[in-house]
Amino acid sequence: MPGIVQVDQIRKPVVTDVPEIKRLIDSAVTQGALLPRTTAELFESIRDFHIYVDEAGVGGCCALHVDMADLAEVRSLVVRPDLQGRGLGQQLVMACLDEARRLNLSRVYALTRADGFFRRLGFEVIDKHDLPNKVFRDCVRCPMFPDCDEIAVMLVLNQVNHTNDTGEANP
Repeated sequence: MPGIVQVDQIRKPVVTDVPEIKRLIDSAVTQGALLPRTTAELFESIRDFHIYVDEAGVGGCCALHVDMADLAEVRSLVVRPDLQGRGLGQQLVMACLDEARRLNLSRVYALTRADGFFRRLGFEVIDKHDLPNKVFRDCVRCPMFPDCDEIAVMLVLNQVNHTNDTGEANP
């Protein structure tokens, strides 16, 4: 059995990686695991991604999409079939969580059908309706909307007070 994936092969992508990221995401879309992303969307959000690259090319990706001053989503997590079961998904999510901490975000969520995977990383199941921005931004594009079978999970990273538009601290 192949060993654990090397963390030093996880990096931020460059624009020339977008076609391979798109192929990887498209393969997961055909299996109903992800929402489709256009090439234009991937170019616009390239800074959200971390990727794993080996001799065969991009073998995994995961994005951290900032929604608000204190909230971001882990999304577009895909691992090439030949690399599954080697810890790559966990390493990609951890890279996103490290970035969330660097950005001083206090909460990270995901919508998933693999809640056990995220729970092993410390996420807790929450009510989807606690994420109203998510529902109106991406979920309406999903063919399963409004009868979504995904589970919302959240990880609290730290208790940071952010200011609102008036400069007052939000609890």
